[in-house]
Amino acid sequence: MSFLSRRTLLSAAAAPLAAQRRGSSAASARPNILLILTDDLAAWMLGCHGNREILTPNIDRLARSGVRFLNNFVVTPICSASRATLFTGRVPRQHGIHDFLTPNPIENPPQGQAQPPASFAQEVMLSDILNQAGYDCGYVGKWHMGDDAQPGHGYRYTYTFNGGSSPYQNPEMYLNGKPIKETGYLTELTTRHAVQFLDQALPGKPFFLTASYFNPHTPYSGHPQRYYDLYANTKFDSVGWEPPAANALREKNLLQDTLGNLRKCAASVTALDDQIPVLLKHLTARNQLLNTLIIFTSDNGYLLGRHGLWSKGLASDPINMYEEVMQVPMLWSWPGKIPVEATRPELVSFTDFLPSVCDAAGVSLPAGKQYVGRSYAPLAMNKPLAKGQKWPATVFGHFRNTEMARDSYYKLVLRDNGSGPNELYDLRLDPREKVNRFENNEYLTVRERLTNEIAAWRARGV
Repeated sequence: MSFLSRRTLLSAAAAPLAAQRRGSSAASARPNILLILTDDLAAWMLGCHGNREILTPNIDRLARSGVRFLNNFVVTPICSASRATLFTGRVPRQHGIHDFLTPNPIENPPQGQAQPPASFAQEVMLSDILNQAGYDCGYVGKWHMGDDAQPGHGYRYTYTFNGGSSPYQNPEMYLNGKPIKETGYLTELTTRHAVQFLDQALPGKPFFLTASYFNPHTPYSGHPQRYYDLYANTKFDSVGWEPPAANALREKNLLQDTLGNLRKCAASVTALDDQIPVLLKHLTARNQLLNTLIIFTSDNGYLLGRHGLWSKGLASDPINMYEEVMQVPMLWSWPGKIPVEATRPELVSFTDFLPSVCDAAGVSLPAGKQYVGRSYAPLAMNKPLAKGQKWPATVFGHFRNTEMARDSYYKLVLRDNGSGPNELYDLRLDPREKVNRFENNEYLTVRERLTNEIAAWRARGV
């Protein structure tokens, strides 16, 4: 594995004063923004979040070069809906993508959503906002929000999957809307096209580039052999995987060989990790690292055998909202603007992402759109919130018939507007969510409070 050294990253973080002395405009100009988006990568799977068996040295170094949000939550633990929330700042009831998109809804009963609603084309995405503010926008990798060939939304350069999914070897892709057949490894091809966008970036404009990697999404075949070799003898004793649960659903077949599939998934994660230094070195070579906000996150989490389940929200019947599927990494690195080796404990949501990036870029939110999130850019930069403001204490989830309210101590999961089956966890005593306390009257006030918070959240139309 190759990686950018900690010394390189941390010295870059201390360099903006030198850039100012050189007369650079980097300190005052809007930042470039590089969003590294992954697929099915839970926070718990990373070394910087405590994992000691899946090797992610480069992501861990990126985390140390800036701030790591300890409690970052998706709204919907499924890819398409979650991505739509990330890029629009709005929840499924608003943007209309409630599930993963598939032309042929699968399983029995049918699961998935055939297409976004027609109204989704009118949603204002982060790229629309930044493009209007003068950003040169590019998107490479998995899109999966409809119109995969031509995402639109202000992107000048796009390199996306042909049909929304692709094997890792010799993928079929769209390059600026035209079908192409690539030769090589999808993960490295995604990086190559990200670099190509940077090389072709419009002069005099800041850029917004999303490098959207398929890793570590299934299938687990097709990665270079060297990554599989890394894990040939790893036991994954610390993962906490369990025998298959009776209610296992999506990808339950992978639980027939949990250890073998853990090794393959870990190989996919480390292959992803090796892309980070390639991107950072290219930014450094182009003298762009000092004025680039780098963000690393994932569209949803994953279980990998925890709770006797493999996949994400649809890993079980009924839908689950375990911490493993709801918590994803959120790393921000921006030399001179964001403190190094920092962490933030606040509960933040994917609904907060768009306002936060716009705030960091000095760009106003569009008028007339209802946003439920708020900017955590001050938290990332270790600045106080505006006088009199407090950060919200609760985050919410919504997937089909299932809703969640989660604060720093408790998590409530309601199904079918409370008809059940329902769950309540005391996360202080039971962080792995093993004991359902919904019927325990000692938690009656907690249950009622969080139920009322979900009802209020629903009543706001979100």
